[in-house]
Amino acid sequence: MTIRRLIALKCAAAVLATLPALVVAAPFAYVPNEGSGTISVIDTATDEVVADIPAGKKPRGIAAGADNHWLYVSDQPNNSLQLIDIRARKPAGTVALGESPEGVSISADGRWVVAAVEEKNEITLTDTRTNTLAFAIPVKGKNPEHAVFSPDGRVVFVSAEEGDAVDVIDFASRKQVAQIAVGARPRGIGFLPDSSRAYVATENSNEVFVLDARTFKIITSVKAGLRANGITVHPDGSRVYISNGGDASVSVLDTATNTIIATIPAGTRPWNMAITPDGKKLYVANGRSGTVSVIDTVRNTKLRDVTVGKLPWGVVIK
Repeated sequence: MTIRRLIALKCAAAVLATLPALVVAAPFAYVPNEGSGTISVIDTATDEVVADIPAGKKPRGIAAGADNHWLYVSDQPNNSLQLIDIRARKPAGTVALGESPEGVSISADGRWVVAAVEEKNEITLTDTRTNTLAFAIPVKGKNPEHAVFSPDGRVVFVSAEEGDAVDVIDFASRKQVAQIAVGARPRGIGFLPDSSRAYVATENSNEVFVLDARTFKIITSVKAGLRANGITVHPDGSRVYISNGGDASVSVLDTATNTIIATIPAGTRPWNMAITPDGKKLYVANGRSGTVSVIDTVRNTKLRDVTVGKLPWGVVIK
């Protein structure tokens, strides 16, 4: 073998050795800080803040585009959806939504961003192909807080904070088809991966309601911690995580038995959360302590608290 050939083989081996690291590179957690007007960027490999991005006056709801290019963030005082360029890590425009937008989510195909608009009692849909507002759908419940697509894109569930109900939107027909009465002050919503069930936290009744997402009936309700509000579902559907704002904790619900199997300490006023794609780490925004708690979901223990901006509202991981 010639020296040139040997060098070429060694170089090729060195390049190949780096590929697994690139393939399994950890995603980033994006945290809107409503008190700071910023988004903190956490590298989930190191759990360190690597950047802070300006994001309007009061960023709250957040969703990440399927192309890993855009973040969509509701800016409540400016009545708009902030467009954040992930690659450049800077603001890149706005979409007018209506008075007081809050919770934001994105359809599984990445086409639509839905936002709950509190003062107009409606949800708005932004088309990510053009990053423009496409249409709005009125809801019956008062003060919508979260609007969440089912994974199959068939329905959008909307929590009516002052209506003690969940409004059900049939997305194909663009209209409300049902309303499900739940506990007092419903907040966070999450679906099983197969779209068969939804889980809704009710803050003033300290419960999680388990809903049949096809018949729109209540299956059961489960007592959670004090002021239950945020919901995140494990990627394999085996667990649901509920943040308890009054208890500084996260409850873990076993979806097979609908029982709470663990309670994990978090920071002060835990709010909305997100889980890594591999399901191994949960990131919890702690509104009153200005931190994000990182939870090991295998051992159900808190690993650490990461300091972010003021009044973190939620997390999205991409």
